Amino acid sequence: VQLQASGGGLVQAGGSLKLSCAAYGRSFSSYTMAWFRQAPGKEREFVAAIMYDGRSTNYADSVKGRFTISKDNAKSTVGLQMNSLKPEDTAVYSCAGRYNNWISLNPRQYDYWGQGTQVTVSN
Repeated sequence: VQLQASGGGLVQAGGSLKLSCAAYGRSFSSYTMAWFRQAPGKEREFVAAIMYDGRSTNYADSVKGRFTISKDNAKSTVGLQMNSLKPEDTAVYSCAGRYNNWISLNPRQYDYWGQGTQVTVSN
């Protein structure tokens, strides 16, 4: 499957953005999907993930209550609604997928990656 992320941009602290990741290929409904982010000089970190059937989600503590991940198998998309954004949320956000498997917080467990989209939150 090929993944293409979009929706990043510049927003003021306290604002909202919605990221979207479009998947191209077969069997999207069998992919567990996740969002990761990487800030300059830092390691890639887990943000959120959703099981292939959409019945289970997992969030990093830093975004819990502010971000919501969603998956639309009919449209082959996964979204990340980001509210109450903070400057520390500034990073390149990438979507990732793993086939027919549980949620993992480890980026090495994901086989497919989108190109990343920049999110910048200003004070």
